[in-house]
Amino acid sequence: MAGPGSQWIGKEEVQELLEVMSSGYLFRYGNLDDPGFKHKVYSFEQEFAAKCGVRYALATSSGTAALVCALKAMGIGEGDEVIVPAYTFIATYSAVIFAGGIPVLAEIDESLSLDPPDIERRIGARTKAIMPVHMLGNPCDLDGIMAVADKHGLRVIEDVCQANGASYKGRQLGSRGEVGTFSLNIFKTVTAGDGGVVVTDDENLYTLAFGFHDQGHSPLRAGVEVGRRSILGMNFRMNELTGAVALAQLRKLDRIIAVLRGKKRLFKESIGAITGMKFRTLNDPEGECATLCTVIFDNPEKADRVSRRLGTTTVDHSGWHVYSNMEHFNRYLRERNLPHGKGAYPRTDSILSRAINLSVGVVDAGLGAAFGINIDSSPEEIRQTAARFRGACRDSGMDLDCV
Repeated sequence: MAGPGSQWIGKEEVQELLEVMSSGYLFRYGNLDDPGFKHKVYSFEQEFAAKCGVRYALATSSGTAALVCALKAMGIGEGDEVIVPAYTFIATYSAVIFAGGIPVLAEIDESLSLDPPDIERRIGARTKAIMPVHMLGNPCDLDGIMAVADKHGLRVIEDVCQANGASYKGRQLGSRGEVGTFSLNIFKTVTAGDGGVVVTDDENLYTLAFGFHDQGHSPLRAGVEVGRRSILGMNFRMNELTGAVALAQLRKLDRIIAVLRGKKRLFKESIGAITGMKFRTLNDPEGECATLCTVIFDNPEKADRVSRRLGTTTVDHSGWHVYSNMEHFNRYLRERNLPHGKGAYPRTDSILSRAINLSVGVVDAGLGAAFGINIDSSPEEIRQTAARFRGACRDSGMDLDCV
C-alpha cells in the first residue's frame, strides 16, 4: 500500500486520461481555445491555487523539483544557509544543496516538526531562510516559526509535501510562507504517481519559479516561445498525462481528508489512554491531514518492545526520514565539518527513539508506518487494530485504562 489517494484511483482518473489520449496531445502547453488541447496541467494549476487560497500554482515533475524551483525563485544560492528539521525526507536537504545553499539542521519538538526556539539558536550571519516541513500530515507551529522569521528578517518556504490538504488556524498550508511546495508522489495524500506543485501569492516569485522550471520561459506560454529569456532554467515540466491524474485526484482531496479524520478519531478513541504513552502534539488538531497517528512513549525501551510485537519499528529506525540514517547526507556533512551522525541532534534522537508511527491513510514502512489502518478500513477493523496495539502495550508491561 501507499498513500490514500493511490487507493482511490478509479473511473475519474481513467476518464481524464482518456480525454488526453484521445486528443493525442500530451504536452502541457497549447492554445486554450483549441478543443484538441485538453489543458489538464493548466486546469490543475488553477484549481490547486484556488484550493490553497493563493494567486499562483506551478505544476512540476516532482516534489523535489518544486523545492528546487522555490529555492531558486527566492534567490537561495552559494553559501546561503537554510534552516531545516533533523527529521524530514532527504529531498528537503538535497534541494537546498543543489540550489547552492547549505542545510542547517535544527531540533524537532513533540509535534515531530521544527522547534521554534531551536531555530533561533541556529541562526547565523549567512542564514537566509527557514524551511518548515509539515511532517506526517501535521502542521508545524507556524505562528512560532513566522515570529522567528519576522524577528530576524528570514524568508519562509513551506515544505507541505507530506501534508497536502492540511490547514493551520483556518489557512491552507503553503499559504503562510512566501512559497509553499507539495508532492504528488505515490505515498502522499493525493498522487499522480509523481509530480509536485509550487504555490505563492507573489507574482515575481511565480515568474521566477516558472522560468526556472522551464528553461527560462515566461509563465503560461502557448506553443513555442521565441524571444528573450531572463534566467537560465531546467526542465521540470509536468506533462498532460500526469496533469490528468493530478486533476482527478485533487477533486477527491476534501473527501479523502474528511474520511481520514473520521477514521483517525475512531482509532485514537479505541486506543484510549495508556500509562507511559501519549499521542504526539498536534499544532492544529482540526487542521491536520490525519494520514498518520504517532504515539510517543516515556522511554525507548517501551517503544522498542511494543514496536517489535507489532512487527514494525520505532521512528528512529525507519529509514531516510531520519538525518542519522542518511549515509550520503552524513558524508556531505562530515566533509564540511558540520554536525552529523547520531547524537548530533540529541532531542530529535530522543523523541524519535520513543515514537511509533501508526498508519491511517499513508501505509509506508519507510516512515515506520507498517502497522495500523488505511483509508478503506471498516470501523470493526479499526477497533480490532486498536485492540492489537493495546495488547502489545499490555504484553510489554504497560498499564491500560478502560476504553
